[in-house]
Amino acid sequence: MDQVRVIKVKQSVLANNDARADALRQKLKERGVFLVNVMSSPGSGKTTLLVNLINRLKNDLRIGVIEADMDAIVDANTVENKTGVKTVQLHTSGECHLDAKMVDEGMNFLGDEGLDLVFLENIGNLVCPAEFDTGATLKMVLLSIPEGDDKPLKYPLMFERGDWFVFTKMDAISYFDFNVDRVEASILKENPNAKFFPLSAKTDQGVDRLAAALLHEVKAYQGKAE
Repeated sequence: MDQVRVIKVKQSVLANNDARADALRQKLKERGVFLVNVMSSPGSGKTTLLVNLINRLKNDLRIGVIEADMDAIVDANTVENKTGVKTVQLHTSGECHLDAKMVDEGMNFLGDEGLDLVFLENIGNLVCPAEFDTGATLKMVLLSIPEGDDKPLKYPLMFERGDWFVFTKMDAISYFDFNVDRVEASILKENPNAKFFPLSAKTDQGVDRLAAALLHEVKAYQGKAE
């Protein structure tokens, strides 16, 4: 009997996605569009933080949002209603992540002409989104205080591949066993270029610092840094 041929589907899929992501990243760079891939567990506060950030930045930057969900449109409605910026919803039909093709389609619907900054709110999941390059300029990972400080050990790929790490719900830190220094040390061990932003969207603690950092990054990306 002939030997059964084994096809490494995942490797092929990821390779094709990486090529699409590189092409999308180059296209966005040529147009001066800074794409932020926002990733986290469900309930970490992604949507609430985005609303706060957008309302701080929309007078300085032209902003769009791509929301991802398996089925609902709740987050897209929230962002658009509370910020007034153009928002599109991507339904992934059960997929637990976004890939470069999905994001490219979302950008086509959003229309990147005249935009400076696009937030991509990925599916709430610390596993699948880490594996797929979306073509983003910056990968921003949220970790909420109630989740605990062991997540970098449980989901190492996400914390190895992220760029900026936002510790949300800092107003609740006195109620939980969460050691910020320990988390930062754990992440820096595998990701020495990581940057950290502890904040609370509820009390506004630290949000201005993150907004200012984003504004600086976008301007530098566009060659307009002061």
